[in-house]
Amino acid sequence: MQPDDYIQLINESDDLSQLQLTVPGDWAQGRTVFGGLSAGLLYQVLKCIVPSERVLRSITFNFVGPLNTEQPFGFTWQLLREGKNATQITASIVQNEQICLTALACFAQDRQSKVLVEANVKPLPEPPKKAKFIPQIPRITPKFLRHIDLSISEGKVPFTGSKQSSYKGWMRLKKAPKVFTDAHILTLIDAWPPTILQMPLGPAPASTMSWNVEFVHPHKPLAPEAWLAYEAHTVQAYGGYGHAEAQIHDEEGELVAISRQLIAIFDQ
Repeated sequence: MQPDDYIQLINESDDLSQLQLTVPGDWAQGRTVFGGLSAGLLYQVLKCIVPSERVLRSITFNFVGPLNTEQPFGFTWQLLREGKNATQITASIVQNEQICLTALACFAQDRQSKVLVEANVKPLPEPPKKAKFIPQIPRITPKFLRHIDLSISEGKVPFTGSKQSSYKGWMRLKKAPKVFTDAHILTLIDAWPPTILQMPLGPAPASTMSWNVEFVHPHKPLAPEAWLAYEAHTVQAYGGYGHAEAQIHDEEGELVAISRQLIAIFDQ
């Protein structure tokens, strides 16, 4: 199953409150479903509920507990407020009567405004011809990475005792989606290891506690096979927690999204 398959099931559901999905083990990240996939699915549920003319401006995820592969899960949501231009809504993924992932999102349509500040177009090297990242090492490399192409240009692979705490590179889905949507972008952004995971020498468990993504609209339609550029740095890390920020650009250097992440690391 690919993200498009799940998106289709969500889009075609007659009653999202009764929909149950199951994710196979090849989308696992440790003991849980890969967070980028579960976040993308939760977003897609929200997208089906909110008026279509309102686009995602900001979404914050809290990863509450493990979401098991090979077990069904469902969705709940609460509409907090729907104004003239914006919708505020919260939603959760629930498995075995336990909340595993929760999100707070803001969808809004454009309004007339005289304020205009263009995002800088970032000069970027040519996109790669193929992936160049982490080999599939049993019990080390997350299984979900077999579905994603990552090409690292700055930073080290995890657990190499690096002094660096930043990443630069490119990302895309191995199997191009039919249409490149915000759900796919969310899935890709979370595919990168936490910036601080390259610093321990030897395996160290880590977990995303919260993740906020702000989308820049309008951005040009993205070709299904297109690469996205990823640049992330650690703002601060202390006491077992790290704070990271990232920017995502298209192949022409236009800003697509801004990501912020709180990571817990267990390296002692």
